[in-house]
Amino acid sequence: MASYIKRRVNKKITKALHDFPLIEEGDRVLVGASGGKDSTALLLELAGRQGKAGPNFDLAAIHIQSDFADKAPREFLKSLETKLSIPFYYLDIAVEGRLKPGFKLNCYWCSTQRRLELLEFAKTNGYNKIALGHHLDDIIETLLMNMLYEGEFSGMPPIVPYEKYPISIVRPLCYCENSELREYIKEAGLSQYTCTCDFSKNSKRKSVRAEIEKLTEGNSTLKRNLFESMRHIKMDYLL
Repeated sequence: MASYIKRRVNKKITKALHDFPLIEEGDRVLVGASGGKDSTALLLELAGRQGKAGPNFDLAAIHIQSDFADKAPREFLKSLETKLSIPFYYLDIAVEGRLKPGFKLNCYWCSTQRRLELLEFAKTNGYNKIALGHHLDDIIETLLMNMLYEGEFSGMPPIVPYEKYPISIVRPLCYCENSELREYIKEAGLSQYTCTCDFSKNSKRKSVRAEIEKLTEGNSTLKRNLFESMRHIKMDYLL
C-alpha cells in the first residue's frame, strides 16, 4: 500500500491533470529531468500512470548538462533510467561558451539557453508537451518576484502554449508543496540534487522564498490562496 506522502502527491497531481488539460490522449510528453527532487518525483509519478486509467501518452526524459555544472545528477539519472521503461536523453550545451565578450553569466541566461535547447529538441523529436517540475512554492515565488521586480502581475501557469513552437509547457506539480516533494523523495531513498553554481547563491528567488515563509508561516492554505489569486482576478479593482 502506498504511503501517506505518496498518496498525497499522487492525489494533487491527479487534481492538476483534471483541472487543466495538461496531458491528453495521444500526447508525447518530455520531462525536463535535472536530477533534483522535483523533476524526479514528477518523472516517477508520470511513469507510474502509463498504461493505467486516464489518457494514453508517450513519456520520455531529457537531462541538459551545461558546461560548468556538476555531473553527479547525470550519473544519478542513469541509475534511475535502469528502473524506468522510458527513453532517456542526455544533451550537453556550452552555456558559458555562448556568452559574448563583455557579458557575464547569470541564472537568467543559463535558464534561457537550456529552455531553447529543450524546445528545439522536443520539436525535432515530435514531443508536443514539455513537463517541468515547478511546484506550488515555485509558482507563488515567481508571482511575487514579477510583482516586486518587474511591476507586472504574471507567473508560471500550469499550462503555457508556445506561439513559435507546436509545444506546450505543463506543470503537473502545481498543487504540490516543496516540503511534500522533499518528503516524497526522502521516503523513496533517492538523491536530491540542487544547483550549486556560484550564480545562484545570491538569487532574488531565495530572498523572496524567505519572505513568503515569513508571510505565510508555512501555512498551506495561505500559499494556495496566493496561487488561486491568479485565477480570481477582479479587473474592476485593478488599474
